[in-house]
This record gives sequence, C-alpha cells and structure tokens, in this order.
Amino acid sequence: MSGNVRLLSDTLAAAKEEGRSALIAYLPAGFPTVDGGIEAVKAAIEGGADVVEVGLPHSDPVLDGPVIQTADDIALRGGVRIADVMRTVREAHAATGAPILVMTYWNPIDRYGVERFTAELAEAGGAGCILPDLPVQESALWREHAEKHGLATVFVVAPSSKDERLAEITAAGSGFVYAASLMGVTGTRASVSSQAEDLVRRTRATTDTPVCVGLGVSNPAQAAEVARFADGVIVGSAFVKRMLDAPDGAAGVEAVRALAGELAKGVRGQV
Repeated sequence: MSGNVRLLSDTLAAAKEEGRSALIAYLPAGFPTVDGGIEAVKAAIEGGADVVEVGLPHSDPVLDGPVIQTADDIALRGGVRIADVMRTVREAHAATGAPILVMTYWNPIDRYGVERFTAELAEAGGAGCILPDLPVQESALWREHAEKHGLATVFVVAPSSKDERLAEITAAGSGFVYAASLMGVTGTRASVSSQAEDLVRRTRATTDTPVCVGLGVSNPAQAAEVARFADGVIVGSAFVKRMLDAPDGAAGVEAVRALAGELAKGVRGQV
C-alpha cells in the first residue's frame, strides 16, 4: 500500500495554479476524544483547509506552546494511542479525499518501529510526516522507509538556519518545507514575525519544494499576509483554542469549520 505523497504535491500545486497559498490546519489526535478529533479534522477540510496535520500527542512537546500542550494533555489522559492517530488519518482521508499528514516528535516513532509506523501510515492513506526534532543527518532510516511507502518527509527550518544548513535540509525533505516563522513555540500572536518572509526567500533559493509557514498565524489578516510570500499557511493553535473555548464537542467542531472558512478567505486575499 502506497501513501499519498503525490496527493499532497498535487494539492499544493493546484493551490498555486489558483494563484493562492494552501491552507494547512493542525489538530491533535484524540482531542477532545478520538471520535471528536476525527470530526474536527473533517470539519477543517470541509470548511476550507486544503491539508491537515494530525498531531501525535506527546508528553514533552518541545515545539508546542500552552494551547497545544493543554490539548495534548487531554488526549493523553484520554488514553490516545498511535493506533488512534492512524484511525484519525484513515477516517478523515476516506471521508474527504484530502491529504493528511502526521506531525510527531521522533521518540514515539523510534519506540514503535520505523517500518511499522510508515507501513501503517501508508495503509491509512496518510501523505507523510512532519518531524520537527529529527536531525537530517540522523534521518536516513526514516527516509528510506518513508520513500518506500510513498510518504513525504517534512523537515522544519527556522530563522536561525544558515543557508548551508537550509540546503542540507531541503535536499533531504519532500512534500513541503515547514518554515517556522520565529524562534520559539507554537501559539497565536498579535503579528507574524518579519523574519518569515526572509526565511522563505532563503529557503526557496535552495529548492523547488513548496515552502509553508507556521507558528503565529491565527486570523484571516495574518493568513493573507503570509500568503503573499509563502506556498502554504499553517495554522494550529488558533484551531485548538477555538475547541478549548467551545462549550461542548459539537460546538468545537463547528468552531473549527468556521475558522477554516475565515482563513480560507484569508489565503485567497478576500479579507
């Protein structure tokens, strides 16, 4: 069974042909429940997201701020397992046809087994994995299995990355490059870092792979701002916060759908 790396590439290319950035949503698996998380992912796509990153909840999420940490804690207390992450990918992709990636730290994959994880993700219809803490120089085993199973390997670059390092990272990755707009953790912010545009420019100088920007985008105006220079706009904490603030699970799902619609207008410059 081959994964959906081609679907991911085609989706990003289709957005570019429309003259816009892709909207990429992030939601943790198992939050607020496994079933509720699946409905939220589906709602994000139905609302206007082109791609969804499904987070694999982790007890020590070094890149994630307090909003996503809170959601991860809820999911972990609920007993979420990697099997639930795979189920989330499978059911969301089957229902929507959209490319679904998993965003995870390396330790859970290492413990689960690289071959087992990649095979199961491909079987679930997954498009790939975002691996924020896996150094490129230690990624050969992962990339071998990901390529064998038709999965994208998305690495993260940061404003601190030197040009030589950017070239090394982009040469090893596939699908898209995740450009962190600032140094720090995820979370909504009043403005998007001015470093983001420079990072995209420097990253594009090393690769033809789409460059998508995350960290700090939370509203349509910010999405429109980033869409001017990036191939994709990644939004996570704002979706999670809408769900945390909702009075119940059903309201949370509808809040996700509504925000996706607002942000979809943003990436199209309709704000």
